[in-house]
Amino acid sequence: MLTLGIDTSNYATSLAVFDTDAGEVVCDCKKFLPVKEGQLGLRQSDALFHHTAALPAMLALFSHVKRLPELVDALCASVNIGNVTAIGVSTRPRAVEGSYMPCFLAGVSAATAFSLSRALPLIELTHQQGHIAAALYAAGDFTLFERESLVFHVSGGTTDLLLCDEVKHIETLGTSSDLYAGQAVDRVGVKLGFAFPAGAEVSRLAAACPEEIRPKSSVRGMQCSLSGLENQCNALLAAGKSPEYVCKYCLLCVADTVIKMTKAAQKEYPGLPVVCAGGVMSSDVIRQWVQKRLPQVYFVPGQYSSDNAIGVSILAAREAGLWLK
Repeated sequence: MLTLGIDTSNYATSLAVFDTDAGEVVCDCKKFLPVKEGQLGLRQSDALFHHTAALPAMLALFSHVKRLPELVDALCASVNIGNVTAIGVSTRPRAVEGSYMPCFLAGVSAATAFSLSRALPLIELTHQQGHIAAALYAAGDFTLFERESLVFHVSGGTTDLLLCDEVKHIETLGTSSDLYAGQAVDRVGVKLGFAFPAGAEVSRLAAACPEEIRPKSSVRGMQCSLSGLENQCNALLAAGKSPEYVCKYCLLCVADTVIKMTKAAQKEYPGLPVVCAGGVMSSDVIRQWVQKRLPQVYFVPGQYSSDNAIGVSILAAREAGLWLK
């Protein structure tokens, strides 16, 4: 049997199909949303939220609505969409009061129409749950879905250290008090002339820097501050440091932050596995730095770290009683 996952984040339109019998992801496709040169993402406001709720063909939703049929065609070419038995969809960023983004309405609309037309169960999830589930799945140890774990969700909108219990109960143990890691990375990348999101290009340049670097991070216990990182990188550029050096410094500061927060969490929650999720954590520069110092930390391939619908399709299977029963 198959389950379909849909996620329409502020970065990408994503669809995925999970084969419950094989326990495998059989289709994963996405399209990143276009961002104008020099801009740091797509701006959303309360006004946009209300307009798109009433007029789903407008503005941010309109781009998703146009893209979804293309992605459905891609799915139909690789799997029999008629065999889908349940649908999962990201309805909001996180499972906390007041968490919303208009872009998720596009996925909800498509998923609801699909489920009603075929009388299939619709499982509502969060974008954060999808990230976590994709990372746990990619870690290769499915018992992670059945016990507590420490998960870093590090992206353009989060720098969160989470205590997760079966991906159902998620408690935030630590976060950034100001700037998120992905924001810092993207700002450095855009300043260097890269398109948003700039994480892949920043990581590519960083990997080309042979110099030894001592990163400086601001961490107290499981809380961190990243607002100074952008200023530090700007100062390094002004001082004549190469783009490669600055990119490496930026990513190693994020890595050092992860290490310090992890060590603090392990004192309070000894023995729990640690898994890294989110687009920022797909950087090989960060992974190598962290695993050299904390080899037990799980990192996963990029397709499972950046925005995707893989985790949503997997959780749909579990919640429908079709996988890990």
